[in-house]
Amino acid sequence: MSSAHLPLMVWLSPSFPVGAFAYSHGLEWAFEAGDLHDAATLRDWLEALVVHGSLRNDLILFANTCRMVETGDDAGLIETAELALALANSAERRLETVTQGNAFIAAVRAAWPCEAIEQLRSIWQGDIAYPIAVGVAAAGHDLPLRPSLEAYGLGFVANLVSASVRLNIVGQTDGQRITAGLVPALHEAAAEAEAATLDDIGGCALRSDLASLRHETQYSRLFRS
Repeated sequence: MSSAHLPLMVWLSPSFPVGAFAYSHGLEWAFEAGDLHDAATLRDWLEALVVHGSLRNDLILFANTCRMVETGDDAGLIETAELALALANSAERRLETVTQGNAFIAAVRAAWPCEAIEQLRSIWQGDIAYPIAVGVAAAGHDLPLRPSLEAYGLGFVANLVSASVRLNIVGQTDGQRITAGLVPALHEAAAEAEAATLDDIGGCALRSDLASLRHETQYSRLFRS
């Protein structure tokens, strides 16, 4: 079982060439607006994304993608891929998910090939959202769903904590405390997503969505989102 987790450790590490370091998911604007100014506000913001925000939806998309691959439901996979793109509620959110998703597919096809990835490209030639890309690869390599969801969620949080450190919202130690503190919420979110359907998608993290929209016209920017 432990060896089954090794691909996840590689795919979701900062060294995997998807460019995750370039995106803040709107945190940069939230920092400039004063919403984020210390460890407490950052933790609350990230927990909202995990519990009822964009990460929750990504995990549901991921889980359903795995099921579609495992059952050979090509029509369902196309529907899920389309929905993932439609859920990107700003130009930068779409850029963030498809740039990473397309890059992930390219890297996996080159270094971690599997039939599921090739099947996806044969039925869907458009942009691929990041949770769809990782979900297809996880199912294609027969990785267990729950650990895959947890790893994806942890990678999301860790990347935003890293962005927050670079923005000087928190230091490295506080960043690690926040990541560790969110692990129980990530476990719960993964468990819920494992049993969820596409009808369960929805959220209420409006300030985060607004941050993504406002970041598009932010004057001075370090990140692409």
